Amino acid sequence: MKLKNLKEKQVMDTIDRIIRERDDICDCDRCRLDIAAIALNNLKPKYVVTEKGGLYAKVDILDYQYDVDLIKEVTQAIEIVNKQPHHE
Repeated sequence: MKLKNLKEKQVMDTIDRIIRERDDICDCDRCRLDIAAIALNNLKPKYVVTEKGGLYAKVDILDYQYDVDLIKEVTQAIEIVNKQPHHE
Protein backbone atom coordinates (compact mmCIF):
# COMPACT_ATOMS: atom_id res chain seq x y z
CA MET A 1 0.00 0.00 0.00
CA LYS A 2 1.17 3.54 -0.71
CA LEU A 3 0.81 6.69 1.34
CA LYS A 4 -2.77 7.79 0.87
CA ASN A 5 -4.96 10.63 2.09
CA LEU A 6 -8.36 8.99 2.60
CA LYS A 7 -10.11 12.34 2.45
CA GLU A 8 -9.28 12.77 -1.25
CA LYS A 9 -11.79 10.13 -2.32
CA GLN A 10 -14.40 11.37 0.14
CA VAL A 11 -14.04 14.95 -1.13
CA MET A 12 -14.29 13.86 -4.77
CA ASP A 13 -17.36 11.72 -4.01
CA THR A 14 -18.99 14.66 -2.21
CA ILE A 15 -18.22 16.99 -5.11
CA ASP A 16 -19.77 14.50 -7.55
CA ARG A 17 -22.89 14.16 -5.40
CA ILE A 18 -23.39 17.92 -5.02
CA ILE A 19 -22.79 18.57 -8.72
CA ARG A 20 -25.45 15.97 -9.62
CA GLU A 21 -27.93 17.74 -7.32
CA ARG A 22 -27.27 21.27 -8.61
CA ASP A 23 -27.24 22.63 -12.14
CA ASP A 24 -25.41 25.88 -11.32
CA ILE A 25 -21.98 24.27 -10.87
CA CYS A 26 -19.52 23.73 -13.69
CA ASP A 27 -18.57 20.06 -13.87
CA CYS A 28 -15.43 20.35 -16.00
CA ASP A 29 -12.31 18.60 -14.70
CA ARG A 30 -10.53 21.89 -13.90
CA CYS A 31 -13.38 23.17 -11.72
CA ARG A 32 -13.74 19.81 -9.96
CA LEU A 33 -10.02 19.74 -9.15
CA ASP A 34 -10.02 23.38 -8.02
CA ILE A 35 -12.95 22.64 -5.70
CA ALA A 36 -11.18 19.54 -4.36
CA ALA A 37 -7.90 21.41 -3.77
CA ILE A 38 -9.60 24.20 -1.84
CA ALA A 39 -11.65 21.80 0.28
CA LEU A 40 -8.70 19.50 1.01
CA ASN A 41 -6.52 22.44 2.03
CA ASN A 42 -9.14 23.32 4.65
CA LEU A 43 -9.68 19.79 5.98
CA LYS A 44 -7.35 17.90 8.26
CA PRO A 45 -5.76 15.12 6.17
CA LYS A 46 -6.19 11.48 7.10
CA TYR A 47 -3.11 9.64 5.84
CA VAL A 48 -2.66 5.88 6.01
CA VAL A 49 0.04 3.52 4.78
CA THR A 50 -1.38 0.10 5.66
CA GLU A 51 -4.63 -1.71 4.98
CA LYS A 52 -5.21 -2.01 8.73
CA GLY A 53 -4.68 1.73 9.18
CA GLY A 54 -7.13 2.36 6.36
CA LEU A 55 -9.78 0.29 8.11
CA TYR A 56 -9.31 2.12 11.40
CA ALA A 57 -9.40 5.50 9.66
CA LYS A 58 -12.60 4.63 7.82
CA VAL A 59 -14.36 4.32 11.17
CA ASP A 60 -13.78 8.07 11.62
CA ILE A 61 -15.44 8.69 8.27
CA LEU A 62 -18.69 7.30 9.65
CA ASP A 63 -18.82 10.12 12.21
CA TYR A 64 -21.65 12.66 11.73
CA GLN A 65 -19.40 15.66 12.44
CA TYR A 66 -16.99 14.42 9.76
CA ASP A 67 -19.82 14.55 7.21
CA VAL A 68 -20.85 18.04 8.30
CA ASP A 69 -17.28 19.35 8.03
CA LEU A 70 -16.77 17.68 4.66
CA ILE A 71 -19.97 19.09 3.15
CA LYS A 72 -19.28 22.54 4.59
CA GLU A 73 -15.78 22.73 3.10
CA VAL A 74 -16.85 21.37 -0.29
CA THR A 75 -19.79 23.79 -0.44
CA GLN A 76 -17.57 26.75 0.43
CA ALA A 77 -15.03 25.65 -2.19
CA ILE A 78 -17.80 25.41 -4.79
CA GLU A 79 -18.86 28.98 -4.06
CA ILE A 80 -15.27 30.21 -4.43
CA VAL A 81 -14.75 28.42 -7.75
CA ASN A 82 -18.17 29.45 -9.08
CA LYS A 83 -17.31 33.11 -8.46
CA GLN A 84 -13.95 32.89 -10.21
CA PRO A 85 -13.52 29.77 -12.38
CA HIS A 86 -10.11 29.19 -14.00
CA HIS A 87 -11.32 27.36 -17.08
CA GLU A 88 -11.80 28.96 -20.50
